[in-house]
Amino acid sequence: MSVLAQPQAQTAVASAVQSVDWLAIAPPTAAAVVALAVLVADLFLPEARKAVLGWVSVAGLAVSALLLLPLLGGDRSTFCLTGDPHTCSYTADRFTLVIQFLVLGGALLAALLSVTALKDDRRKIPEGEFWFLLLSSASGAALLPASRDLATLVVALEVASLPAFALVGIRHGDRRSSEAALKFFLSSVTATAVSLMGISFVYASTGTLYLAQVAARIQHVPGQLHTLAQAGVVLTLVGFAFKTAAVPFHFWVPDTYVGAPLPVAAYLSVVGKAVGFSGLILVTVVALPSYGGVWGPALAALAALTMTVGNVGALRQQATRAYSAVRLLAWSSVGQAGYLLVPIAAAGYDQDPRKAIGSTVAYALMYGAVNLGAFAVAALVGRTKSLNRVSDYRGLYASHPLAALILAFFLLCLAGLPPGVIGLFAKVTVFSAAVDAGLGWLAVVMAVNVVIALFYYLQWTALLFRAPEGEPARHRVPGPLTAAITVSAVLGVVLSGAPQLVLRFAGADLF
Repeated sequence: MSVLAQPQAQTAVASAVQSVDWLAIAPPTAAAVVALAVLVADLFLPEARKAVLGWVSVAGLAVSALLLLPLLGGDRSTFCLTGDPHTCSYTADRFTLVIQFLVLGGALLAALLSVTALKDDRRKIPEGEFWFLLLSSASGAALLPASRDLATLVVALEVASLPAFALVGIRHGDRRSSEAALKFFLSSVTATAVSLMGISFVYASTGTLYLAQVAARIQHVPGQLHTLAQAGVVLTLVGFAFKTAAVPFHFWVPDTYVGAPLPVAAYLSVVGKAVGFSGLILVTVVALPSYGGVWGPALAALAALTMTVGNVGALRQQATRAYSAVRLLAWSSVGQAGYLLVPIAAAGYDQDPRKAIGSTVAYALMYGAVNLGAFAVAALVGRTKSLNRVSDYRGLYASHPLAALILAFFLLCLAGLPPGVIGLFAKVTVFSAAVDAGLGWLAVVMAVNVVIALFYYLQWTALLFRAPEGEPARHRVPGPLTAAITVSAVLGVVLSGAPQLVLRFAGADLF
């Protein structure tokens, strides 16, 4: 190389070196760093002091959530293509921040539930491994909504999912927990394999992994690759349908929720769904808007099937005399997933599909707050009733009046009845999205399912205030569990009093 060529080569190398926007990636990075710190600290702490790992994890998740505040000033991107600052792998926009708030807030409440659960079940659940897995999964879940290329999207999805398998089966010597973890693992691995095949077809058709470039190029795919592109779109959607627990890919949900430790079930019901739905939104609305004619009708059919099967499945639980409250919440979460799918399906029919996504985001925020609260009260009842049957909630008002009132409020929110105003308004926004998109039949199916869900939600609510069988058992509620119930209740009440705090996202362009 000549002397004159050396500066040019050095300039080319320097131009390929990118600066990292550490503030943009701070929320998921902080959770990952705390996860590693907890894992290392677990090696040196004596058994009697390992409870401190839980509080370190709670603090780490709180810090990760607080790191979202500096990002409110405007969109930030990093890991961009050289010479094209608008094509990036990581973007912290409004959509990203809202989903990261849901993910990190949900993980924080699940961590508060876990502090109490680990104290009661320390012999069966190793603390250091548990907190490492929870934080690792939360960091992957927080990374996913910021992903703007298909490779980062898949990596984030697996970082969120792989630790969750271990969390479900973490109880030593518990056969039911191991079976639940195996079923969850097999279904998720199948979903990942299908997604990867679909993504490989999309890449072969467009020659890029960046979502923005896929959106531009897939409209001009050569005729001989058109079938390959369509197959890639369908397979990618099928893979994410597994993650969202959409019917017929929901079969793992009831057994997994019942077999997992209750805080893990609560985590999966909110954070797991946030991961699946945010990935589905990015793939459909950001990467494949021109294929709305393909994924719009498919998601509309999935939404109708999912909400119907979920609510009917929850209704059928009452045929069993000793049906589990957690299993009922599991089937309820499948039904709620159907409502969440409605605005995404509507986006396939809208000329500006990104506006409809606000309805899904608003509904997800409401669902996250009240569903975690319902699981928190279930954890309270489970401290004295190990089977945690719905019949165990009879007369809860006599022993824990405040907890009974809070659970009744949460159930009314999920049903969409006053005083659960935020639940009512969230359902109205989803219903409006379907009507505005011309999906009147889907709005009718949703209305029928809301009526079906009323039956089991109201029956459970009425049971809380019936006369207890025998003397009501009163016991002290641990501080972390009290904090989780209180935070959820305050969020639900505040949002019901001022629903515009969430509903303003329904008509906004989040991207």
